[in-house]
Amino acid sequence: MPIYHKLGKIPAKRHIQFEKPEGGLYYEQLFGTIGFDGMASLMYHIHRPTQVMQVLESQDLTPKSANAHNMMMRKFIGFDVEPKDDFLESRVPMMFNKDCIIGVAAPKQSLREYFYKNADSDELLFIHKGSGTLRTQLGNISFEYGDYLVIPRGMIYQIDFDTDDNRIFYVESHSPIYTPKRYRNHFGQLLESSPYCERDYKLPEILETYDQKGEFLIKIKKQHQLHQLIYQYHPFDVVGFDGYNYPWGFSIHNFEPITGRIHQPPPVHQTFQTDTFVVCSFCPRLYDYHPKAIPAPYNHSNIDSDEVIYYVDGDFMSRNDIAKGHITLHPGGIPHGPHPGAMERSIGKTETHELAVMVDTFRPLMITENALKYDDGKYFQSWKE
Repeated sequence: MPIYHKLGKIPAKRHIQFEKPEGGLYYEQLFGTIGFDGMASLMYHIHRPTQVMQVLESQDLTPKSANAHNMMMRKFIGFDVEPKDDFLESRVPMMFNKDCIIGVAAPKQSLREYFYKNADSDELLFIHKGSGTLRTQLGNISFEYGDYLVIPRGMIYQIDFDTDDNRIFYVESHSPIYTPKRYRNHFGQLLESSPYCERDYKLPEILETYDQKGEFLIKIKKQHQLHQLIYQYHPFDVVGFDGYNYPWGFSIHNFEPITGRIHQPPPVHQTFQTDTFVVCSFCPRLYDYHPKAIPAPYNHSNIDSDEVIYYVDGDFMSRNDIAKGHITLHPGGIPHGPHPGAMERSIGKTETHELAVMVDTFRPLMITENALKYDDGKYFQSWKE
């Protein structure tokens, strides 16, 4: 849940006449979620945002399941995914269920030839390699290594990269992505006990406003179909907005871990929540300081969730043979825990410098055909002694 934010020019009151300097009126648009009950922003366009010239062909993006009933722990080699020029074509869905799609991408070029809107899902992009600018109707956000970008469903955007070496871990969520409820008071402000605060948010800046008529290609994802529409006016014709529903960013490096005398459970690392999964950030932190502490996690059973961990940097203390860009899946129904030797190695250590992103889904994940290309095929046996 971001905070109230505004950019550009807006009228004194909602839903009143907002006159252009040269005459005529700006066009108001409510950009909201959950009907009229969720977070929303009001944006003001130079032209009517409803002017569509053509509806072109559509492309089926439905993920193809290779294993709909997975009961095997797996490790995928994410950096083996081949880079591609196009931002959308570079996306490789690895796992999915009815609530989300989890994947990786390695785009080489900036998205400038068309505009993109995901009408199905909020998008969470984790920037593993690369830097650049997320350009949206509601302002721009500069990003770099370690940034999460939260893009609400329905937001039209483009993205600029500074180089051609980019790696992204992404989640498409059919339910809105929020900050954890337990971190907020009843007003919505993040608590003093929260591992981050509003000061850490990356809010949209530099509102790009274009008054251009022409043919502007918008690719819209809806019900796993990628539709192509031609707009008559540049979609970035917004002169101002205010509200709570807009893209925002947060750096994993600004997550302040909660530690204790004995091992803390994974929820202390939680960064985002939805109705159907949670996202956690494992960051450099001091280890537990009880004289008999075992810093490595205890074995635990994923009865109610599938656990996905994307490894970003450092030496992940509970795993053997893990490198940057690896993705592990521990399915619900069988226990998992530290690899042989990891528990013993952790005793007496005072800190860890690991960096990883975890997604715990509340429904089982299906493995895509693409994902099997990057499965090492033997991870499930790596606990054998």
